[in-house]
Amino acid sequence: MYKDLLTEFMTAEKNAVDELIRQTGKQYDKVIDALLECRCKVVFFGIGKSGHIGAKLAATFASTGTPAMFVHAAEARHGDFGMIEQRDVVILLSHSGTTSETTSAVASLKNIGCKTIAFCKSADSLLARECDLAINYPFDKEADRMGVAPSSSTTVQLVLGDAIGLTLSALKGFTREDFHKFHPGGALGKMLEEHK
Repeated sequence: MYKDLLTEFMTAEKNAVDELIRQTGKQYDKVIDALLECRCKVVFFGIGKSGHIGAKLAATFASTGTPAMFVHAAEARHGDFGMIEQRDVVILLSHSGTTSETTSAVASLKNIGCKTIAFCKSADSLLARECDLAINYPFDKEADRMGVAPSSSTTVQLVLGDAIGLTLSALKGFTREDFHKFHPGGALGKMLEEHK
């Protein structure tokens, strides 16, 4: 009964990912190099829907061989900057690149001395200009009919972030045995145990 609506919105998000794939190229090489050179951990930093994506990406990176964590942008101003070290690389997520809680954090992160990477749609945004490097992605519109609900934008952030994390994992030679060491529980852990 609702197939037409469901497929309308799924297709809109698929189209956003297709455009991301079409435009993917060397623009991400410097970011991947910086993450490979990181000698401590990757910190994902954000608020709102981008913050939710950041928390998921931190989990993906950590489970696939790149130590990572998430810091909430609002909590950072109340002591959580103390979780971040000079040797870390911090990825600041903000679709618009203008979210005040995220952009205002750059000065504090520079005081700490860590490398900063903006993750947003525009290379001309305040966040992209303030950070050391930027991950920018193509974006047309959100999937909902009003064009405002974070949907296509968060899907693109998730797909690109996962791809970067899995690229790092592949380049590091991360194995099934390594993955099992970090993921001993659940159905996935049982499957990996059975196929040792």
